[in-house]
Amino acid sequence: MTTARQLFVVISVAVTLFIITLAFFWPAALFAFLIVGPLIAVGIVDMTQKTKTLRRLYPLVCHFRYFLESFRPEIQQYFIESDTNGMPISREYRTLVYQRSKGARDTRAFGTVFDANRVGAEWLNHSLSPEPIHDNNPRIIFGEKNCQQPYAASPLNISAMSYGSLSKNAIEALNKGAKLGGFAHNTGEGGVSPYHLKHGGDLIWQVGTGYFGCRADDGGFSAEKFKETAAQESIKMIEIKLSQGAKPGHGGILPAAKVNEEVAKIRGVPVGKAVISPPGHSAFSTPQGLLDFVAQLRELSGGKPVGFKLCIGHKTEFIALCKAMQKSGITPDFITVDGSEGGTGAAPIELTNSVGTPMRDGLHFVHNALIGFGVRDDIRIIVAGKVISAFHMMRVLALGADTINSARGMMFAIGCIQSRHCNTDKCPTGIATQDPARYKNLDVDVKGDRVSNYHSSMIHHLVDLLAVSGLTHTDQVLPRHINRRVSENHVATYAEIYPTIKDGCLTKKATVPDNWLMDWNMADVNNWDPILPGSKPSKKKKKVAA
Repeated sequence: MTTARQLFVVISVAVTLFIITLAFFWPAALFAFLIVGPLIAVGIVDMTQKTKTLRRLYPLVCHFRYFLESFRPEIQQYFIESDTNGMPISREYRTLVYQRSKGARDTRAFGTVFDANRVGAEWLNHSLSPEPIHDNNPRIIFGEKNCQQPYAASPLNISAMSYGSLSKNAIEALNKGAKLGGFAHNTGEGGVSPYHLKHGGDLIWQVGTGYFGCRADDGGFSAEKFKETAAQESIKMIEIKLSQGAKPGHGGILPAAKVNEEVAKIRGVPVGKAVISPPGHSAFSTPQGLLDFVAQLRELSGGKPVGFKLCIGHKTEFIALCKAMQKSGITPDFITVDGSEGGTGAAPIELTNSVGTPMRDGLHFVHNALIGFGVRDDIRIIVAGKVISAFHMMRVLALGADTINSARGMMFAIGCIQSRHCNTDKCPTGIATQDPARYKNLDVDVKGDRVSNYHSSMIHHLVDLLAVSGLTHTDQVLPRHINRRVSENHVATYAEIYPTIKDGCLTKKATVPDNWLMDWNMADVNNWDPILPGSKPSKKKKKVAA
């Protein structure tokens, strides 16, 4: 494949030879070098610098993109574009991440462009007695109750992104950033690759329905392979992936163009064939079965924290899980709540846009369910879904999250420009591609530093927000600390918008709140399907030939 770099070299050489040849007949042609020379010099500088992958891949022509981007209203600073939940998704948030990842000034002059009078606007309550900053490196302990090897996690970590979906250089850069910054890197369901291990950053190994990294010959779960992989020192926690917010209930998708020999070997799949993970697990089939699997993995891993990830769908299913926890006494060490607004490299648009519970609603439900069953203190909650700034972190901490996973912010930190070519293997920044001509131009050292810088800046600003709120730790953030304008003339706190149920009220039917009762009645620890009133537990329907 002819790349833009190769094309630039060919054109530059051809133009230079043409001008020199023409000069033999018309000496004045040499004056063309006054124009061509500086352009060639800019292109050479672009190809040799290491800070911007786009310039390395597209010498000279990339500057036209930067020029066109400069024509935009400066009012686009923060909250101009947003989704239905008021979550900022504008280009300026990407710029904010770029600035922080480079260690550049990210302050805003003159005043805010944030419109606190618009419906949906949110802000943080500060204190007239702010606290001095006591801890610049807050930690949250996972697995303190059940594990021989508990893990002290940062409030912000790298969300699940697999090798195969991302390039080896992108994975290395993320993991090097995690090592430098002392935070965790989720492997994604594609398994633990050599590039996750090269720099020694802390890993959360995600085990999906394809069981990559612990896959038996028949495609099921292999306890022996799991035990071998989980014993690696870099792996600090294990996450069972039930569903993903961007494509809930669908299973992972890796396009055929990305399945090269190395990816196929790591995953144990055929080369050049799309990898469509099963929608559900084969290692268990009931809520109680999932908890038994959690306990099994905890033992096989030598006592490392084990949890599961899901996007909330039928509330009955999660309540069934909580009932199983109450009945068996087995609890996961953490639950990762993924919002339906999560990103992906490939998914049907119907799933991306119209399936699953948004992050804040899912988080609020899970937090309340665990409180209602009296197990909240034993289980940490991780949350993921368009968290890019420290204020976003404060919002989800107020709703019950213990730590946050970021994919979007970390992608921006290593140079993602949202070109939306993730599923084509033609990512222009060398991140979401297996094309060597593209990913080799992503400098691991430079981008690793930027990941670390972004994380460090986010924690610095988070601690600063805690201090101005009169707080000393993330576990002190409460719903009353966040305000939302719910109408033109009414402001409510999260405590009013997202009420908390009573501790232990879901442990017996007599105390279950009315708005929980229907789902509570239908939840069965031995069946994912709801038990409808007046019926027996249902079995999966088999397809009947016409």
